[in-house]
Order: sequence, then structure tokens, then C-alpha cells
Amino acid sequence: MKITITGSLGNISKPLTQELVQKGHEVTVISSSTEKQAEIETLGALAATGSVDDVTFLTKAFTGADAVYCMIPRANYFDPNLDLDAFTRTIGNNYAEAIQKSGVKRVVFLSSIGAHLEQNSGIIQRYNEIETVLKKLHDVSVTFMRPTSFFYNLLAYIPVIKSQGIIAANYGADRMIPWVSPNDIATAIAKEITTPLDGKKVRYVVSEELTGDETVRILGEAIGKPDLKWVLISDEETLNGLVNVGIQPKIAEGLVEMYAGLYNGLLGEDYNKNKPAEMGKTKLANYAKEFAAIYNQK
Repeated sequence: MKITITGSLGNISKPLTQELVQKGHEVTVISSSTEKQAEIETLGALAATGSVDDVTFLTKAFTGADAVYCMIPRANYFDPNLDLDAFTRTIGNNYAEAIQKSGVKRVVFLSSIGAHLEQNSGIIQRYNEIETVLKKLHDVSVTFMRPTSFFYNLLAYIPVIKSQGIIAANYGADRMIPWVSPNDIATAIAKEITTPLDGKKVRYVVSEELTGDETVRILGEAIGKPDLKWVLISDEETLNGLVNVGIQPKIAEGLVEMYAGLYNGLLGEDYNKNKPAEMGKTKLANYAKEFAAIYNQK
């Protein structure tokens, strides 16, 4: 198959590219950086250099592909001028337009747990909007991949672990967190994108379900802090903490609402009804080694 992938060589797109190439598919990787071309080609893929903001470029990159993988690039939450809603809405609409104009018939879109919600989901609400747009595409089969909480999001807590010996958040503690590894997401996408589909479907991806307390026990052992604790704090305290480290206030509010939804169960309502039959292979104990290496470097 000819498959076009967005996301350059990011946490998901790189292992996805590697797996698809190894299975004999002709893969084109879209990247905004010319510096990535050599690395992409070393993996056995073709490089298409351009921006997902450019519909003409996207259409050309999608044309002739049997399937495409679409994801929203990471935004800079510390940019005071970033309009996150407009940023994601524009890219989502660009994907829809490029898919229609290119004639591609098979799409996998990286969405998120909580994307079923039209409100009260914080920054996740933008994925509900994009799913709605893509669902309107005629004669295009789309899998909406909805991963859960990424293991690597735990890296953001390294400063407070080092300074206070805790993880402090308005979710977790004794409540369950569905964690996922990017490698497991890549494996699920590789299977979906190469599997025929007629229509639209949702697929959740999760690696392991752990409470916040279980999470810090595993991390604590990995970094030599067996007494590491997960401390539940209020929404207001969480908001203040995010703003104090420089995150744009509006985005910080969206993050707090998202975390609150995870804690009170709202975010996971549809996930709990449609859990995958099997969890991914990568567990937190595996990821904790990578976490510890980064922790020790800082």
C-alpha cells in the first residue's frame, strides 16, 4: 500500500513509519523540516516537506495514496498569542479538504479519549469538532483513534518531583488513570490503516490502567524515590500552578477542565463502554526506565 503519514518523526509517527516500512508498504512522511529528510529516507520512507497549514501541499501529498494518517501537531502552550481553537480547527478543516480533493478513501485520524463530548472536556473539545467534520466526508472510511493518557505526559512533573518529592494534580491519587504508550498507539494505527473499512469507526488504545498512587509507586522505584506520593490538589491550585510556569491562562483552564473530567469520570464514559479487548504491550514499568533516564539528566 501507498501510505502518507503526518507528524514527521514524532513519538507516534516514527515507530509507525518503521513498522509500515518493515511490512513492505510505500510510506511518505510529511514534515515541515527539511532537516528531517535524511532521517526519514534512512528509515526507508519518502519525505514530503511542507506544512499542514497548506491545503495545496497536503492535497498533493495525499494524492495517489491508498491511505493517510492525520494528526494535529503539538502546539506551544506557552505562547501568549496562540489561539488553540483556531489552530486545531484550521488544520482539521485542511485535512478534510485535502482528503476530498485528493480522492483518498482510507483515513486514520489521531483523536483522543473524551472526544465524544461536545462540552466540559477542556482542550479535548477541539477533537470532537474535528471528528464531526471528518464524519461528514462521503465515500471516505475513517478510523478515529482515541488514545488515553500518554506516559510521556508524566515528564512534566519532574520539576515538582525534584523540588517537593510529590506529583500534585487535580486527578489521579486513588482514581484510575488509563495510560498509553506511543509505541502501542503506532502499532494500533499500523493495523487499522492497512485494514479495509467501510464507513466510520472509533478505536480506543490503552496500555495499562493504574491509579495515581500505583503510578507514583512504579515511578518512585525507578528513580530511587520509593516514598514518592501523588497528592490530589484542587482545580484552582492546579490552574495557578500551570499559569505560574508560563502556560497561557486560557489553555491552562482547558487543561484543568480536562484533568477534572478524567478524575470525575466524564472523560472516560465512552472509553469505559468501548474498551479494547486487549491492552498494549508497553507497561509503565517499561516506560519508567526511560522516565528515570530523563529524570537523572535534568
